[in-house]
Amino acid sequence: MPESERKIADRLIGFRKLIGLETKELQDGYARMELTIGPEHLNSQGFLHGGILATMIDHTGGIAGCFSEETGRSRKAVTISLTTSFLAAANSGTVTAIGRKRPGGKRIFVSTTEVTDETGRLLAIGEATYRYIDG
Repeated sequence: MPESERKIADRLIGFRKLIGLETKELQDGYARMELTIGPEHLNSQGFLHGGILATMIDHTGGIAGCFSEETGRSRKAVTISLTTSFLAAANSGTVTAIGRKRPGGKRIFVSTTEVTDETGRLLAIGEATYRYIDG
């Protein structure tokens, strides 16, 4: 990963830091993030909590649409809407989210994100709409 990407990827702050969501790859319109499941990520049935999956979808899709290889910087955006479908359960290992920005406008963009387990089994999919913000 180039140095400009590494600086952004290493910025674990807020909720992302709390749950341990790490950026592994970042390009224009593409992001790959990983989370190692721990007991703190499980719901009362012992499976990865849907809120964790939704967070992975929201954050991965957002960063995919905000990062610019040209400038090496990331724009800021807020989520307007988020749709998530939970397809399978996991309770251990590492889960990977891959987000891809879709073509869109100047102020609003849409990303689609898939979350898989270590075997490549699809756990959740989601689509989110984001609005770029100034500053």
